[in-house]
Amino acid sequence: MSDSREPTGPDDGPTDPPDSGGTDPSHRTELRLSVPDMDCSSCAGKVEGALDREGVRSVDTRPTTGVVVLTYDPDLTDVEALTAAVERAGYAVADAESDGVADDLFTSPRAIATAVGGVFLAVGLVLEWLLPGLDPTLLTLGGVGFLGPYAVTGASVAYLLAVAVAGPPILRNGFYSLRGLSLDIDLLMSVGVVAALLVDLPFEAATLAVLFSVAELLERYSIDRARTSLRELMELSPDEAVVIRDGGEETVPVERVATGERLAVRPGERVPLDGIVREGSGAVDESPITGESVPAEKAPGDEVYAGSINEAGYLEIEATAPASESTIARVVELVEAANGEETRAERFVDRFASVYTPIVVVGAIATAALGPVLVGGGAETWFVRGLTLLVVACPCAFVISTPVSVVSGVTAAARNGVLIKGGEHLEAAGDVDAVALDKTGTLTRGELSVTDVVPLGGRDAADVLACATAIERRSEHPVAAAVVSRGEEAGVDAAAGDEAGATEVTGFEALTGEGVRADLDGETHYAGKPSLFADLGFDLSHAHVRSDGGVVRGAERPGWAEDAAATAEPEPCDHGQYLDLASETIPRLQAEGKTVVLVGTEDELEGVIAVADTVRPEAAWVVDRLHDLGIERVAMLTGDNERTARAIGDRVGVDEVRAELLPDEKVAAVREIAAETEGGVAMVGDGINDAPALAAADVGIAMGAAGTDTAIETADVALMADDLTRLPYVVDLSARAGDTIRRNIGASLAVKAVLAAGAPLGYVSVAMAVVVGDMGMSLGVTGNALRLGNVEPAEPPEADGESAAADA
Repeated sequence: MSDSREPTGPDDGPTDPPDSGGTDPSHRTELRLSVPDMDCSSCAGKVEGALDREGVRSVDTRPTTGVVVLTYDPDLTDVEALTAAVERAGYAVADAESDGVADDLFTSPRAIATAVGGVFLAVGLVLEWLLPGLDPTLLTLGGVGFLGPYAVTGASVAYLLAVAVAGPPILRNGFYSLRGLSLDIDLLMSVGVVAALLVDLPFEAATLAVLFSVAELLERYSIDRARTSLRELMELSPDEAVVIRDGGEETVPVERVATGERLAVRPGERVPLDGIVREGSGAVDESPITGESVPAEKAPGDEVYAGSINEAGYLEIEATAPASESTIARVVELVEAANGEETRAERFVDRFASVYTPIVVVGAIATAALGPVLVGGGAETWFVRGLTLLVVACPCAFVISTPVSVVSGVTAAARNGVLIKGGEHLEAAGDVDAVALDKTGTLTRGELSVTDVVPLGGRDAADVLACATAIERRSEHPVAAAVVSRGEEAGVDAAAGDEAGATEVTGFEALTGEGVRADLDGETHYAGKPSLFADLGFDLSHAHVRSDGGVVRGAERPGWAEDAAATAEPEPCDHGQYLDLASETIPRLQAEGKTVVLVGTEDELEGVIAVADTVRPEAAWVVDRLHDLGIERVAMLTGDNERTARAIGDRVGVDEVRAELLPDEKVAAVREIAAETEGGVAMVGDGINDAPALAAADVGIAMGAAGTDTAIETADVALMADDLTRLPYVVDLSARAGDTIRRNIGASLAVKAVLAAGAPLGYVSVAMAVVVGDMGMSLGVTGNALRLGNVEPAEPPEADGESAAADA
C-alpha cells in the first residue's frame, strides 16, 4: 500500500517548528485507502474509531464507495500503521487503485463457505424433518440444553458443521464490533449464533449463520451495483496516451504525461487529458463530460476534455492539466466525496437507529428472560422468540436506504452532464419551490448576434449586412463584433465590393457615443445610432423601401436571408413605399430589448440592423417544464435595463422579472424569494457576479462548468455543458430521489415494526426475520434506489429549437 496522492506540504521536507507536533497544515499527507468491505455507516464508524489515533488529522469515510480519505502527519504515523489500524478493526485494505467492486463476489472464500454451510443446513433439515428414520443418534449426553438429556444426531451434527463453515466471518466481525464497543448487526448476529449454540438450538444457530451470510453477500452485491456506476465514470478516461516526442509517437501511462506535451488522438479514440487542439479538426463526442449528445466540431484553439471521444478527424492536442486534475478526474472525485456527506434523511435514520436498536435489544432480552415467568410456556420457545427479536433489532435496511439512493442519483446525474456535489444538495434540489434565473448567459446565449435586418431604399438584406460588415470590421465595440461575425457567417462581407470581391476601406473613424464612419471604395458610409442619422438630416419617420422591402427576421435560424418573413408592412407614398422608423420600427425593436444600428451614406439610408443577446431556443420550454414539475415561482434576476429584461421575461414566460440589480441586490432578491416561498429556492447563473447569489440560495446551480475550475469547485450543482435543458432534469431527478428515500425509509420502518410486534407473539421465525427483515428489505431498498439510474433528461419537442426560436 502506498499514498495515492502527493503530500500537500513542500517537497523539501517538514516546515513545522521542532516542537509543533506536526500541526502545521502544510506538513500533512493525504492518503486514500480502499476498504471494500466498509459498506454501511456502522462499518464507517468502526473504521473512524480505529483511525482515532495520534497523527491523524482528519478522516473522511465514504461507505457507499468503500473509500477512506484521511490526512496525517508523517512525523507521527505512517501508511503501514494506518493500514494496520483499519485491518485490526476487521476490514481488509485493498490496493489503492481498487474501486471497491468485488468482481468475484460469488466465487470468493466467504461465498464458497456460505454455500457449503447451506448444504450442511439442507442435510440437517432433510434428516430431521423429511427422513427422520435415517437420522442416526450418534451420542447421548445428559443435562444439556432446555430438555435435559441431549442426543447428538446426524441432523444436529450437520447444523453444527453449517455453523462451523458459515459462521467464522460473522463471529470474527462480531469480535471486532465488541472490541470497538459498536452495537451493530455483526455483534447482534454473533450473540445470536453463540447463544443459540449454548442453549442447544443448533438449527436456529445454523439458520442464522447461513442466511445472514447469504444476506451479507446479497447486500454487498447490491452495494457493488451502486459502486459500478461510479466505476463507469472512472473508466471514461483512458489509462494511456500517445505522446509526440522527438518526432515520433510513444504510448505512455497518462500519469507520465507532462503539461504542455502534445498528444495524438485518432478517430475512435478517447481524449486522454484535458487540452487545446493545436493541429487537425474533427467532431468530438463530449457526452461523457457534458451530457451533450451532439458531437462538437473542434478546430485549432478549441478546448477538449479527457474522456471525450474523437469521432472523426486526426487531432493533435496540447495537454493543459495532468491526469489527476482533468475535468473528468475532478468530477469523479467530487461525486465520490459527495457520497460521504450525510443528508437530513441519513441523520434522521442514524439518530433513529441509535435509539431503536438498544430498545429492541432490551426487548429481546426481556422476551427471552421474562416470557416464561410472566406469560408461561417453555423456556426454549421464549428464547427463540427473543432471538428472533434480536435479529429484528438490526437496522441494516433503513440505514443503507438513503446512501444507495444518493450514490445512484449522483452518479446518474454525472453520466448526464450534471455534477451534484453531495447528497444534501440532491435532497435540497428536490425540495425547491422557486427558481431564480440569471438572464445573460443563462436564459440568453451570453453573446450579441444580429437578429433583424431592415433593408431600405433599393438595397436588399445582403447588401445592408455586407456594407455594415465592411464598416464595422475595424471597430472593437461588441455590437460591431456581432455584425462582423454575422456577415462572415453569411458569406456576404464582400457583397458590396467590386467585381473582384474586395471592398477598399479607408478613413475609418470611431464617432464617440454615436457609431463609426469609413469610406468604402471612396464613398463615405456611416453605421451607428438613430440619433447619428437624425443629426445628418434624415427624416426617420419616412424611410423609403422597395416593393419587397420589410423587416427581415430569422438570424437565429439557417437561411435567414432566403427564407425570412416580413413582420412589418410598409406604407404607400407618392414615391413608392416607406417605413416609419422613428415611431414604429425602431421603438418596436428596442422594446424587444435590441440595440438598433442604422447604416447609410450622407445622402441615403441603406438599412437597419438589430443586435441582441438572443434568447436560448429552449428557454421558454425550460420555464414551462419547471412549472410542470411543480416549481411555483420562476423569477429572472438581471443587471440589465428594465425594458430589455421585461422583453426577455415575457418571451420565456417567467413569473417575475427583477432588473438593474447589482450583485448584492441579487443576493437580497434571492433571500426575499426564499422568505416568501414555502420550500427552498435555487439560483442558476454563469458569471462571477452571480456567485454571491448562488451562495445565498438553498441550491446554487452553475451553467457551463466544464473546464471551469471555479464553477466546479464552488457550485452546489454544476451543469457541465452550456445546456439549460439539464435544469429541469436536476429538479426532476432530485424530486424522484427524495421520494425514493422517503419510500425506502418508510417501507423499512414499517416492515421492522411488523416484525418487532410479531416476534414476541411467535408469528415471526428466525428465518423470516433474516429473509424478510434483513435480506429482503436490503435488496428491496437497494433495487428501488438503483431505479434512479434510469431517469433521463427530457428534451424539448423540437430538438434543435431553431424553428421555435424563429417563430417566437
